[in-house]
This record gives sequence, structure tokens and C-alpha cells, in this order.
Amino acid sequence: MSKYTDLFAAFFRVGMLGFGGGPSAIPLFEQEAVKKYKWMTSDEFGDTLALANTMPGPLATKMAGYIGWRVNGLPGCLIAIFASVVPTVLLMIILLGVLQQYKDVAWVNGMSDAVVPVVGVMLAILTLDFLKKSGDSLGWLRAVIYTVISIILMEVLEVHPAFLIVAILVLVFLPVKKEGGAK
Repeated sequence: MSKYTDLFAAFFRVGMLGFGGGPSAIPLFEQEAVKKYKWMTSDEFGDTLALANTMPGPLATKMAGYIGWRVNGLPGCLIAIFASVVPTVLLMIILLGVLQQYKDVAWVNGMSDAVVPVVGVMLAILTLDFLKKSGDSLGWLRAVIYTVISIILMEVLEVHPAFLIVAILVLVFLPVKKEGGAK
């Protein structure tokens, strides 16, 4: 029963505090799954996140479902998804109702504007963490080159991120020919 309680509590917290959508909740998922409950290592979390980003649908739901499945199979999956989705739905209904009712009040506008930098900082921390992990696994030169190329492709040339992800997956799975002619 403790696994179910831990799953529910962990993903309920993520659902309640993951303001701004799936990407802003990633550090919260990592805190619960890796640091607090130790359901997976940091590397496994990174792999899970990378895989979840390649599939369609909401990121938070995919992460909750997989981690819940990993902890306790189908029941764990269902509990984790339920715990992460229900708070979001309830809070959205309540918050949007309040915001709509008081949309012309200055403090409501200030509150809405204050959330943006917080989400930005959370995403920046996540980006730096992944860049550090990439530097450790690929080497810093390759990690920086790949990051710069990705930024240029997505921001300057406006290549959709899905095409970049598919291209990287193809490159990763292509056999590399070693020196001397052996694969």
C-alpha cells in the first residue's frame, strides 16, 4: 500500500505545483522520481524524458504513466496519471474562473505576469542540467556544437523540433564504420 501512497503523493505534488505545463514540471518529476523516492537514476530519468519528448501527447502524462508503470505496473501507472492530471484539471477550472471574474484587477494581472519568469528560470535550470549531462557523456566540444546547431536549425532556419528529433534518432541508430573497415 505504501507504493500506491508514495506514487499518489509524488504525482499529486507535481500536478499541483507544475504550473506552466509539462516542460515546467520536469524538475518536479526529477525531484520526486530521482531524488526523493529514488525510483530511477538521473541517467534513466534523462532517457525517459528524451523518449517521452519523441512521442505525441502531453509530456507530464507520459512521464507520470511511465514512472508509475515502472514502480508498480498497471495500477501504479493509473494512480500516477490520475494523481498528476486531476489537480491540474481542478486548479485550471478554479483559476480560470477566478482570473475571468477579476481580469481587470491590477493584482491579478501582476500575479499572471509574475509566473512567467518563474517558469523561465525552471526551464533554464533544466536546460543547464541537460547541457551538463551532455557534456559529461558526449564531451563538451560535441555537446556545445550539437547545441549550437540545434539552436540555429530551430530558431534561425525555423526547422520544426520534430524533424530535428527524427534526424538525431536516425543518426544514433545508423551503424558507424570504424577505421580499418569494420563496423
